[in-house]
Amino acid sequence: MTTTFTTGKVTLLSAGPGDLDLLTIKAAKALAAADVVLLDDLANPEIVSLAPRARVIRVGKRGGCRSTPQAFIQRLMTRYASKGLHVVRVKGGDALLFGRAGEELAALKRADIPFDIVNGISSGFAAAASLGISLTHREHCQGVTFITAHMQDHGEPDWATLAATGTTLAIYMGMSRIENLCAKLMATLPAGTPAAVVQWAGGANERRLVTTLGRLAAEAQAAQLGSPAVILVGDAIGEAEAFDAIAPRYDSRDSLAHAA
Repeated sequence: MTTTFTTGKVTLLSAGPGDLDLLTIKAAKALAAADVVLLDDLANPEIVSLAPRARVIRVGKRGGCRSTPQAFIQRLMTRYASKGLHVVRVKGGDALLFGRAGEELAALKRADIPFDIVNGISSGFAAAASLGISLTHREHCQGVTFITAHMQDHGEPDWATLAATGTTLAIYMGMSRIENLCAKLMATLPAGTPAAVVQWAGGANERRLVTTLGRLAAEAQAAQLGSPAVILVGDAIGEAEAFDAIAPRYDSRDSLAHAA
């Protein structure tokens, strides 16, 4: 008797910032077809209602909290896919931005497991939409830089160099280091530079703070804002309606003069 093994596949699925209405149609189709769902801790748990026939395994990863080891998640993906099942790895935000997708894709390639990727909305974009601003407003900046404050070697980015890029900074996983990163950014940027924190961006429990770089750390701590949150820094944040009440006379040219 010959045993035939059928290889399934893995879908790396972007769950977006939390609002299920922001899922793509492609994401909904993948969930409906899933046999196994590996659910990220930051994803809206109600997303499993779109995968009625799937076995759901929670594989949360949160900074400062007990997390499922990355190697174990990768073994689960390959194990179930090797049995011919469609595994959907649900990741918060966009799967390809700060979600260890590179490690998971490498593991799937080594195991010769077919995969596809479903893009979604990162929390940085959800935060901008919530504030009603463009991250790349051409009157204020020349682009946007997405950066994580939580580096693999436990070091930190070169904040002064990032501040000098002239881009809007969208900082992920920075709340535990907010006081230090603000101080480092102010080595290049003036204290009056517009800044914001959006916690649980795009979700039903979203919280927002719009202020200046010099006041950001103290006000975020006073408001008890924490992870998951996106920190936004740059002149483009001054377009937020809430900023008018804080610094109505702020002129973005002051920031450019300071950096020159």
